[in-house]
Amino acid sequence: MAQTTRPAGSAMVPSGFRSAELGWPELHRIPHPPRRLPLIGDALGANIRTPVQDSMRLARSLGPIFRRKAFGKEVVFVWGAELAADMADESRFAKHVGLGVANLRPVVGDGLFTAYNHEPNWQLAHDILAPGFSRAAMEGYHQAMMDVAGRLTDRWDDREKSGAAVDVPRDMTKLTLETIARTGFGHDFGSFERDRPHPFVAAMVGTLSFAQRRNVVPPALTPLLLRAERRNAADMAYLNRTVDAIVAARRGAGSAGGHGDLLDRMLEVAHPDTGERLSPENIRRQVITFLVAGHETTSGALSFALHYLARHPGVLARAQAEVDRVWGDTPAPAYEQVAKLRYVRRVLDEALRLWPTAPAFSREAREDALLGGAHPMRRGAWALVLTAMLHRDPAVWGPDPETFDPDRFAPQCVRSRPAQVFKPFGTGARACIGRQFALHEAVLVLGLLVRRYDLHPDPGYRLRITERLTLMPDGLTLRLSRRAPRP
Repeated sequence: MAQTTRPAGSAMVPSGFRSAELGWPELHRIPHPPRRLPLIGDALGANIRTPVQDSMRLARSLGPIFRRKAFGKEVVFVWGAELAADMADESRFAKHVGLGVANLRPVVGDGLFTAYNHEPNWQLAHDILAPGFSRAAMEGYHQAMMDVAGRLTDRWDDREKSGAAVDVPRDMTKLTLETIARTGFGHDFGSFERDRPHPFVAAMVGTLSFAQRRNVVPPALTPLLLRAERRNAADMAYLNRTVDAIVAARRGAGSAGGHGDLLDRMLEVAHPDTGERLSPENIRRQVITFLVAGHETTSGALSFALHYLARHPGVLARAQAEVDRVWGDTPAPAYEQVAKLRYVRRVLDEALRLWPTAPAFSREAREDALLGGAHPMRRGAWALVLTAMLHRDPAVWGPDPETFDPDRFAPQCVRSRPAQVFKPFGTGARACIGRQFALHEAVLVLGLLVRRYDLHPDPGYRLRITERLTLMPDGLTLRLSRRAPRP
């Protein structure tokens, strides 16, 4: 796809922009929370630990487009299906790197997720790495995914025998980190041999949490983040050292070209048209991007799906029946058998509808535009598409959008809905490059787990969401029982 230049007026960093710089000539027509105050704006009563859920609450009362302002910073939110579909038009809108995403640039720079549209390394890396997610490549990753899933079930078998609960987000994080590390970079973090999360995970969570904190702390109070700044610098240094060691080990072993994985492509493959190669610095940035984005969002999606399966015995029974029917008693399902789990895929999609682990994405106008036929935007003006509310628009999803119902994704229902209303992986040319990888991994793991176990929720648990740019269930545990042998 052709890359775009960064429009004049688009924000390079999220902090310190003024309302006029948003590029919305008639910003006053867009509703905002009541009781806006001088200086602090709409910050009174806001929860800085849960800004996404805070914005979802406001969206329900303010409508499909609204704005929030705090300490001189103002953001326009869009979640109505028609407006979001308008912003998905690639001829008129492009990805905007802002808010927490821009706060990650000190560590991942012009990686695929955080590059500005005008930066050439995005297109270069995309063209080099896209074949790494082809069907042939995915088939090659399948056995490594099976191997890591086997380490998870070994651990869960031990927990089941002892009657102990499993910490779902922690174990899904171990699973997905090991999966992307092994399949993409030939590295083993040894996560399942550790009682505590690998330090890479701790550093990653630290950088994500700090990036989110920078969104909500007013500029005048940034000196209070001095200790957090030091901690963040240490976390970034650890991420860099870890990735540098992985790359050096591949180079030092002389094994580049032998694995055929993402790291091989980064080190050895030139652009098919220009002959350009990724620089060592950009390789580091891409590896960190894949290790972080490639496991953090998938672990959240699996955790939410397991929560809903445990809470809906009828759904769990249907998923188990499908796995039994499609996979039979084969101990190791083949690559092509995973896509045949259509109901399990619906369960995953419905969990991603309710809690998209990447809960928002930003879009900016390529040229002067009229959003939804009513809201003028100058070139470079941008807004945040609140995916978690787009997925709840009653005009699309019906009067009970909070209800978990995988049959929303039955083929006839999908065909009856307008396009651009389900966006857990972003949109357009800059949508998640690893989407098919994540979907195959998640459906495979869910199939293996529901075939092996019955899932029992903690009766007293109520879903809580922790936010660190991504969304994850907080404190989610399940008890397991091995399923009886099937005929």
